[in-house]
Parts: sequence; C-alpha cells; structure tokens
Amino acid sequence: MTSVSDLEQLADIELQREEDEEEEEEEDEKCVTDAPSSVLPDSSHPYYDVARHGVIQVSGDDLYGRKQIVFSSCCLPPSHQLNHRRLLEFLKFTLDQYVEMDYILVYFHHGLRSSNKPSLEWLREAYDEFDRKYKKNLKTLYVVHPTNFIRIVWNIFKPLISHKFGKKLKYVNFLDELRDHVNYEQLVVPADVLRYGTGHYLYIYKRREATIPLVLQQTVDYLKVKGLRTEGIFRRSARVQIIKDVQKLYNLGKPVNFDEFSDVHVPAVILKTFLRDLPEPLLTFRVYGQVQDVLNVESSLRVSRCRHIVESLPELNFIVLKFLMCFLHMVSQQSIINKMSPSNLACVFGVNLVRPRHGSISLSDLTPINVFTELLVEHFAAVFGSRCPPGQVTP
Repeated sequence: MTSVSDLEQLADIELQREEDEEEEEEEDEKCVTDAPSSVLPDSSHPYYDVARHGVIQVSGDDLYGRKQIVFSSCCLPPSHQLNHRRLLEFLKFTLDQYVEMDYILVYFHHGLRSSNKPSLEWLREAYDEFDRKYKKNLKTLYVVHPTNFIRIVWNIFKPLISHKFGKKLKYVNFLDELRDHVNYEQLVVPADVLRYGTGHYLYIYKRREATIPLVLQQTVDYLKVKGLRTEGIFRRSARVQIIKDVQKLYNLGKPVNFDEFSDVHVPAVILKTFLRDLPEPLLTFRVYGQVQDVLNVESSLRVSRCRHIVESLPELNFIVLKFLMCFLHMVSQQSIINKMSPSNLACVFGVNLVRPRHGSISLSDLTPINVFTELLVEHFAAVFGSRCPPGQVTP
C-alpha cells in the first residue's frame, strides 16, 4: 500500500515531469500572468499584497445566478514572493462575502509549477479551515485542465474528504466544455490559460502520436467521401442539440459515427465550430495585422505574401492549416457541383481562422480576411508547397 509520504513525493515528481514536457512544447510561455489592469485592487485593499497578483477573482454570476469565483494558478508568483498564509486568509475573506448564497469555484490548474505551488500542508490547512459554512453552498468545484498531478493529490486527500463534497468536483478538459456550465462571457480567464487552451485542444492529439486533432481528421475524412458533391456544403446549418451532443462526445474522448445522423451537414458544422471556438485562432492573433495589410500588396505579389505569413506560423499550426487548406482546395475543385468556390469558402472560413486579440471584426476588416483566405484555398500549392514539416499529413 502506498503511504501518504510516497504519494507526496510522487506528486512532486509528476509536477516536475509536466513542467519539463510543457517547456519542450512552449519554450516561450510566460510562467506568471499579471492581473488584468481592469481588476487590479486599490492599494488600500486589506489584502493588496495578495490581491494584486490576480490569483483570486470574483467573476460575475453563472447561468443560475450563482457567484463565479476563480483561482488561477498561472497568476501565482514564486513562493518566496507570496505569503501563502495571507493567500489563504484572502481566499476566506473573498468567500465570506458570498458563502451565505450558492456559489461555484473555477480552478485553472495550468501554470502551477514547483516554484509557485503552495505546499500540501497548506492544502490540508485550507481544507480544515473551510468548515461547513464554506462547503455547504459550494455547488461545484470545476478543475480546468487537470493533470496527473491533480489526480495524485486527490488520492492523498481522498481519505479526508467527505463523499458529499467529493461529488462536487468536476474535471473540465477543454475551455469549450466549460461554456456549458458557467457564464463564460463574464469569466476572467488569464491570457496564459487561453493560450494553453488552444495548445491543449491541438496538442492533446499530438501526444497520441497524431499531428491533426481528431475532430478535424474525422470530419475531413467523412466529408471527403460523402460531402464533396453536396451543394452548399458548409453553408447549411444542423440541429443545435445534435451539434452539442457530438461536441460532448469529442470532449469525453468517445467515438463519433457521423453515419448515425444521416446529415452530411453535421460534420461540416462541427468542423467550423471547432475552428471558431479555439481560444486563439489557428492563424494566431499575431498575424491579424499582416492579414489586414494584404490588400496593400500589389496583386501579383499577394500569393508570395500569403506564403510568407503562413510559413511564419508555429509548426503545429502550420501543419493543421495546411491539412485544412488542402481539403478546402479539394472542395473548391468540385465547385461546379457544390457551388463552393474559393471565394465562397473564404466567406465561410475566413472569420474562423483569424481574428484580433481584442474587440470584434468590423465589416471593413472582412474584405482582407476573405481575400487572404481565398488565396490560401485557390493557390494552395504555391502557398504551402515549399514547407513540409516532418509531421505533415494530407487528407
């Protein structure tokens, strides 16, 4: 039987392994996120020394009118820069304002590292101090982007946690899945978590020895066989409940059989929705300005400009984009039958591939986005032909 001390040691080893793996994949990721200026507390706040980091945020009300309280690990500074006893007191200070009513907790695990994590003794102390007053009206504790470290810690604390409280814990693997449970529009989601959300959505399949996300691979495989000659493919809608059911299957890692729905537009909508809901678009926020400048480039040089832009993308983004554009090029080659020319496909997909980091896309911004996307589809070979990463696959 594994002792508690052995589990604690295993938890530390697992956290270090996860850090090493993450650093290999995201070398430039910043470890600590500054609190958004809009939520920075006044310097007179009794817990300003803790609150200024933005670790704990009250983030509006959920779909049932319950307070959403967020704990973001990526905002924790190195342990020597934060008094963890004060952190616990600030958490209780925050909860004391709402515990007389129902509330939910959202814990963003991404960003917890050996250098900033509170000790397991601190966690035990926290659980002991949160008496029935705090636990009774907590309706759900959402743990977002859980890892093996979380599961090991859960095993350590399982003997101490009541069965009733344990039922309130819910693991959430994707930010998109979180939308089904909370008021996502009011949720304060740190930039690092948003960036990781995109990478998690894409990389989770890379870790399974696949460079193309499963949802993208399966929808393209199905549409390539049964959708290329469908008039108006990607322009038609599908039943909302069916789309939600299919998304849930993917989020749970369960198999999806599109033949069951007898509607070729279901995989088409799933494909578009997957691209639209990525926290950071496939083309990344960074290239938005470059895409907007495409119309300022001489017509004869635009294809070359497009190639330069896409070749500057991170390798995984490039691989997935090339796979998608290869398929859309195939769709456009059947445009006499399906009525989906490169221009029509660009109108459908452009806004799902690129958008600004802040604010929405204006009508005037749509034209360069559509022109850029049309060039990617129509001139697929010229834009993507000169770069072929080792993991590249085609439909």
